[in-house]
Amino acid sequence: MSKLLSAFIVSLLLPLAAMAADYSDGNGYTTIKNPVRTANPDKIEVTEIFWYGCPHCYSLEPITHAWAANAPSDVEFNFLPAVFGRGWLDHAKAFYVADLLGIESDIRADLFNAIHVEKKRLNSEDSLAEFFVAHGVNEDEFHKLYNSFAVNSRLSQADAKIRAYGARGVPGLVVNGKYLVTAQTANGNNNIYKVVDFLIEKERNQ
Repeated sequence: MSKLLSAFIVSLLLPLAAMAADYSDGNGYTTIKNPVRTANPDKIEVTEIFWYGCPHCYSLEPITHAWAANAPSDVEFNFLPAVFGRGWLDHAKAFYVADLLGIESDIRADLFNAIHVEKKRLNSEDSLAEFFVAHGVNEDEFHKLYNSFAVNSRLSQADAKIRAYGARGVPGLVVNGKYLVTAQTANGNNNIYKVVDFLIEKERNQ
């Protein structure tokens, strides 16, 4: 009987051991060489590096939205716009304008849809101003913020962070400034947040 009980317990533990061994450095995520300090040491920080114009970010958005809406209380989630290519700067500035106005979460879906579904060329200050005005923002206020020190300062900070993370594309998820998860490391967008959840638990157990 004791042998049967032992075998049963082992059979229960094996799936858990397999789950625990699913991901490791180079398999699911990469460890950031020099960890980047997070804003709040009392929270586990999860940051998505993105670009509004990225089709992969657009396809990940519903997954991100659902995950972030149900994020654990000890997790702090935020976005970080990247500028890896020509035309990305305008979208990064638009993100910070919306963030400073406190409306980024309200217009995020509409902005993604305007670019990827409606195929609008929102790749200039004027075209983005038109989009923001349609969403209730004063045009003069948009232009003032778009060219403000506050926005440019945040852009510089974001660029420094992204370089420190070693990220070279989007979307990318950074967990607590220590681990970088991409569709490539996670083997697809659908697995990204599975790896993120694994890393959050790993951080809890540090």
